[in-house]
Amino acid sequence: FRIMAGKVKWVTDIEKSVLINNFEKRGWIQVAENEDWNFYWMSVQTIRNVFSVEAGYRLSDDQIVNHFPNHYELTRKDLMVKNIKRYRKELEKEGSPLAEKDENGKYIYLDFVPVTFMLPADYNLFVEEFRKNPSSTWIMKPCGKAQGKGIFLINKLSQIKKWSRDSKTSSFVSQSSKEAYVISLYINNPLLIGGKKFDLRLYVLVSTYRPLRCYMYKLGFCRFCTVKYTPSTSELDNMFVHLTNVAIQKHGDDYNHIHGGKWTVSNLRLYLESTRGKEVTNKLFDEIHWIIVQSLKAVAPVMNNDKHCFECYGYDIIIDDKLKPWLIEVNASPSLTSSTANDRILKYNLINDTLNIAVPNGEIPDCKWNKSPPKEVLGNYEVLYDEEMAQSDGTDRDLRSRPGQSTGVKGSRARDAGKPVLTTWK
Repeated sequence: FRIMAGKVKWVTDIEKSVLINNFEKRGWIQVAENEDWNFYWMSVQTIRNVFSVEAGYRLSDDQIVNHFPNHYELTRKDLMVKNIKRYRKELEKEGSPLAEKDENGKYIYLDFVPVTFMLPADYNLFVEEFRKNPSSTWIMKPCGKAQGKGIFLINKLSQIKKWSRDSKTSSFVSQSSKEAYVISLYINNPLLIGGKKFDLRLYVLVSTYRPLRCYMYKLGFCRFCTVKYTPSTSELDNMFVHLTNVAIQKHGDDYNHIHGGKWTVSNLRLYLESTRGKEVTNKLFDEIHWIIVQSLKAVAPVMNNDKHCFECYGYDIIIDDKLKPWLIEVNASPSLTSSTANDRILKYNLINDTLNIAVPNGEIPDCKWNKSPPKEVLGNYEVLYDEEMAQSDGTDRDLRSRPGQSTGVKGSRARDAGKPVLTTWK
């Protein structure tokens, strides 16, 4: 197959529909207006084949692809946590104020991932943690699956042992050939709206990791459960209460096919401003931006920053009832199929805006350009962090105060209690 990119224009709505409906059914699909130049949106497996040593493919300067070769350093659940833990330790060794801890030994600024262990490797560490708080609930997820597959909740050690036996694994002491899982402390106090749990799906485009340049898509959305939330142990097996994945919720009796159980981020922001106040809402969204940038910085040193690559990630964030955001996972191939009319419009725009940044002005791509497109082509994207610009401005400094004091891109100013406050977290 050819991997090329070029001028992208949609011909008809029917063509768009066919393309989007096939995104997840094929390894790659052609997205182009003619046969002169082709752009192929590839699956993660196809990318792996392209960059494998055995395949022997070599990309030319006018060829770009939509994943980094080892994107899984961020998008595999176990590797994401491992890289964030390593990042914290490195900052600690450097004496960075970012790695500061409170009196209980918790990170003040970098505590944005629930306590997580890998199974079977970390079984003994998990048991030790579990026994500190035996009434806690934990969520188990297979490392390499998506759409809520294979996820379940536990609140007893006997349930882990049963899972182990069912999986034909005799011991947790050594690694086994069975599929690896992560087990994370369950956020059992989620922010509820209408009594229902929800999470945020946010889109983040990374054009280069070194220097780091990333963009936030303004049109993210909330995904709601169809059944009201309860922390009751009798409902631990009811995934319609606990998992927000559309792939699961669409099978619920109360699933609404018109709005798909989704709310726009702008609606969430309006709701929070009216119920909790503008100041804390701004702080929440600034902390979400902080989490995204720090997670990208955590993997930047190990990411294969191939000049032919860009990537649009799907970030899943949960907000607890104290308005603290938590990073749950990052998706390498966020769903581009549409479940509602609004969904369809959003994802058309997402694809269009992403390609306009990856291939500005529809020109023949050149992987040697500096990947900093003009502002007018950003569409619904906004620059979240530009490391090169931050360093040249002298503003990429260590954090001296609690993040979340302002919103917007680096160097912007925001109002806090009526006074302008310089953005500090970036």
